[in-house]
Amino acid sequence: MAEVIGVRFKNVGKVYYFDPDNNKLDTGDMVIVETARGIECGEVAMANKEVGNDEIVFPLKKLIRKATKEDLERIKNNEEKEKEALKICEQKIKEHNLEMKLVDVEYSFDNSKLLFYFTADGRVDFRALVKDLASVFRTRIELRQIGVRDEAKMLGTLGACGRACCCSSFLGEFQPVSIKMAKEQGLSLSPVKISGTCGRLMCCLKYEQEAYIDLLKRTPKVGAIVKTNLGKGRVVDVNLLTGTLKVKMDNTPDEAAPQTFNVKDVKLVKDGFIKVDKKEMDEFKNLE
Repeated sequence: MAEVIGVRFKNVGKVYYFDPDNNKLDTGDMVIVETARGIECGEVAMANKEVGNDEIVFPLKKLIRKATKEDLERIKNNEEKEKEALKICEQKIKEHNLEMKLVDVEYSFDNSKLLFYFTADGRVDFRALVKDLASVFRTRIELRQIGVRDEAKMLGTLGACGRACCCSSFLGEFQPVSIKMAKEQGLSLSPVKISGTCGRLMCCLKYEQEAYIDLLKRTPKVGAIVKTNLGKGRVVDVNLLTGTLKVKMDNTPDEAAPQTFNVKDVKLVKDGFIKVDKKEMDEFKNLE
């Protein structure tokens, strides 16, 4: 076991562990720490806590100091300089006629590096741009290509539900999302209905998946054969959240409407299965 603090460097970003060096810190405190990118200022997202060694990547770097008034003033000045750097870089991109979209700019705490985040459809030769920017800012320049999910997280926007996107409000890290999740959750396989504002599968499909997996264990799937108080039949529709099934009874005419039952009132004879065929995989491949 080791005592650590969790520090976050971006809003809703990943939390990294550091050695508090015998200091007691509270959530929300600003601290100065050494990272792989150099000296950085971050916010304490997790106060002092004992964690197992298997959760820590050693060697654990120590806290340098709690942020001072001068440190916070430097961060504020860096934010103003980032706005100006954004405008200059956008102009340089136009001058070099590059097919790329600038998303964000970030100064390192000690101004030793200036990082530009951008999106592009393919690879971009930005070597001439880097030299041009280095001559303007007189510091180390790094351009980093990011995906559309990262862009949505950085810029922030509203989802189809009307709330702030999960990625920009509480999801620290992205998790793999698949079309199989959408099918298991009984959603319409329409790109418009299962895609987020970034154009990829909605992140909420992932963190809701565990609840649906639990429900699927207790609920017959479409195609299952069940026994009811009215006889045997085949499940033609399922509502996992309400626990209701629509069953086409074997002892009724083909044109008869299915009967509705609660999952507690039926007995499973033979379960169905959920399958994503190759055509569906190919059709929605770009959404994952």
